[in-house]
Amino acid sequence: MRKTLFILLAMMAAAPAAWAKPLASVQQAAFSQTGHASYYAAALEGNMTADGSIFDGSAFTAAHRSLPFGTVVRVTNLGNGRVVKVRVNDRGPFARRLVIDLSEAAARELGMFRRGIARVSIKVFKIDQP
Repeated sequence: MRKTLFILLAMMAAAPAAWAKPLASVQQAAFSQTGHASYYAAALEGNMTADGSIFDGSAFTAAHRSLPFGTVVRVTNLGNGRVVKVRVNDRGPFARRLVIDLSEAAARELGMFRRGIARVSIKVFKIDQP
């Protein structure tokens, strides 16, 4: 009798799992790029960016050559694994060896402020196009 009750309880506990939807697969990046990042100099504080906003080094923003303004980019420092999300609000970088320019706040979060440059991976998971 106990064995039957135990089996019945085990089946009831397992039933909701059978109805559960399968886990979504890992989200694929809509855009990815690897290269070197630098950050904006403090001298640019207060200047207008390409999207018309005012540059603020304490905000988590970035310049990219082609990504649409407003795109949120996940930047990973490949040297230490630190990650930050930034919003593209400017164009650049203009040095060929660089793929993205970051605000000072983003550079500090990634642990690249003192060195000034870092090898990074850039990933965008959703690009909102007009």
